[in-house]
Amino acid sequence: MHSGDDGIVVRASLPHAARAFVRERGAATLAEMRRVDGEGLFELRMPERREAFDYVLALENAGGNEEIEDAYRFGPILGDVDVYLIAEGTHLRLWDVLGSHVRTIDGVSGVTFALWAPNAQRVSVVGDFNGWDGRRHPMRKRVECGVWEIFVPAASEGARYKYEILGARGDLLPLKADPLARHAEVRPANASIVWKESAPPWHDDSWMRERHERNRRDAPISIYEVHPGSWRRHGDGRVLNYRELAGRLLPYVCEMGFTHVELLPITEHPFDGSWGYQPTGMFAPTSRYGTPDDFRAFVERAHELKIGVILDWVPGHFPDDPHGLAFFDGTHLYEHGDPRQGFAPDWNTLIYNYGRREVANFLLASALYWLEEFHADGLRVDAVASMLYLDYSRRPGEWVPNAAGGNENLEAIAFLRRLNETLYGRYDGSVTIAEESTAWPMVSMPVSDGGLGFGYKWNMGWMHDTLEYFGYDPLYRRYHQNRLTFGLVYAYSENYVLPLSHDEVVHAKRSLLLKMPGDRWQRFANLRLLLALTFTHPGKKLLFMGSELAPESEWNHDAQLDWSILADPQHSGVKRLVRDCNALYVSSPALYRLDAQPPGFEWIDFADAIQSVLAFARKGINEADGLFVVAINATPVVHHGYRIGAPRPGVYREALNTDSQYYGGSNVGNCGLIETRPIASHGRPHSLTLTLPPLAAVVLSLGTP
Repeated sequence: MHSGDDGIVVRASLPHAARAFVRERGAATLAEMRRVDGEGLFELRMPERREAFDYVLALENAGGNEEIEDAYRFGPILGDVDVYLIAEGTHLRLWDVLGSHVRTIDGVSGVTFALWAPNAQRVSVVGDFNGWDGRRHPMRKRVECGVWEIFVPAASEGARYKYEILGARGDLLPLKADPLARHAEVRPANASIVWKESAPPWHDDSWMRERHERNRRDAPISIYEVHPGSWRRHGDGRVLNYRELAGRLLPYVCEMGFTHVELLPITEHPFDGSWGYQPTGMFAPTSRYGTPDDFRAFVERAHELKIGVILDWVPGHFPDDPHGLAFFDGTHLYEHGDPRQGFAPDWNTLIYNYGRREVANFLLASALYWLEEFHADGLRVDAVASMLYLDYSRRPGEWVPNAAGGNENLEAIAFLRRLNETLYGRYDGSVTIAEESTAWPMVSMPVSDGGLGFGYKWNMGWMHDTLEYFGYDPLYRRYHQNRLTFGLVYAYSENYVLPLSHDEVVHAKRSLLLKMPGDRWQRFANLRLLLALTFTHPGKKLLFMGSELAPESEWNHDAQLDWSILADPQHSGVKRLVRDCNALYVSSPALYRLDAQPPGFEWIDFADAIQSVLAFARKGINEADGLFVVAINATPVVHHGYRIGAPRPGVYREALNTDSQYYGGSNVGNCGLIETRPIASHGRPHSLTLTLPPLAAVVLSLGTP
């Protein structure tokens, strides 16, 4: 409706209507509109009226008669402050204004839609509410910030929708899902869904107050990494939903003694085989496992059980699916246009343009969204190395140097620093973890000190070296002992997590068990030794689901773990060992308080490569934290009467022995207690004489009854 010197005129594009009328709200009479053209444009001129009035449109069509609200009689959706912040790239609650939102305006219920597509010639929202007809709801463009917006009274919660975009060159693009959608159809369908937040208030105040103590670098952190779709399934193969996972997975995590659960990406993604690492919906919990409220219930239950929730989050790349972000408004909006900067050859995906302020804002807002709206306790940022280096996985001539001629991605570095500063500044106790596979310095150091600002970094070097060592036949391990000792040279350069992750048990890399050499007994013994070494080595812990079962087959994302193997004592023994390692680790400050500081670790003997024996001590801040001596024998030969120096004199208890019959071992050990003797060894005045079981670790605790 418009008013002018020639009276009131109402125009409407109603391509599906045979006839159209205007009715003043509260009145019974109808005034018929004139069809202006064959495309369905109708007009009613009222020269006798000078003031605008509240009205509805009455339509006659083949399906019957209906009355609708005119979407264009409502004013702008975005406020001036929102427009300014979006244009500046500093809107930290972007999800509050972009995307779809159920609202009531002037007493009329409907849905607002807002989309950033600055170069589009036209954007229409299409969906269940308008027959997916792009002619019915073209959106208004806010030229100040490049956002298209509209309020659609016909839309409601649960409606499916997409955007029809006439691109920058005038070509009609494939229908696009909403980048800020908070819910989506279950694949293979990919429409966005209008979602109305309806969950009750949170009841995890106690956890939120204390979680800063649980994520500190002097706290025990043992992470169970999970792919939600393949941990367990229903008998007919259906995946468990978020609430079922809350009822089954989380008690299991508690039973096994893990402190945190880490979920492979649950951001919406089209292809199951990507495991979530090629996301298209950075603000939507994948609908494979339920609704946003269902996921919220999962997190709340985890917090009730005192389990932290870490989410894998992927800002490094995105897929080129036509309904996604690729070539979004007919230009390379989210990605670099130059494939030397905008294409990731390792994954055949596209790379975000971190130097574009709106793109960086989009990613930052996504990270904040998961912590704000779902109370996630942390984010593990995937493939950080691919973000840091312009020449990552590229040959000479296939990359573009930065302004200084180097290979550092200066825009990505700035984004990561901003990400960490913002998250740590806004969410007390939250944590970020980098999967960074190079020697980039100070990844987990504060931004103020020149670092990237992450809380922790995956220790990929330790993982590769350790698995390589364990892959050698024990006969040859004497030549490779440095694989186990080298990690202590740099162990305190970062705040490390020791990852035995999903990446190590797929793509023909074999399961952890089958990485081990020897016959079946030796393989299980080697695996138990590896696990005990992991739990006593400096660094936080991460174990991929199923590794505690010692499966022989690789992880298969299309099926549940093979729980039936627990009927075998060897497999169930490994599970018991992981549980007991967690219990010992979490209850023993000496094993975690100084994880990132040299005083927490002391070599006793790293030089006996001939017998493949290592011995070290783990210590806390004071005597109350305890003291542990760890001795490992990486050969299948029992070492009797093996003497090692003792850090302090006294009686030591055998707190853990991976060769215990309880874990499937041969039950060689030290009869529980060993007392030091005043015999010098390894530069210490007192020593212990041990029996070292074959392919086993013995963990001794000083002064524990």
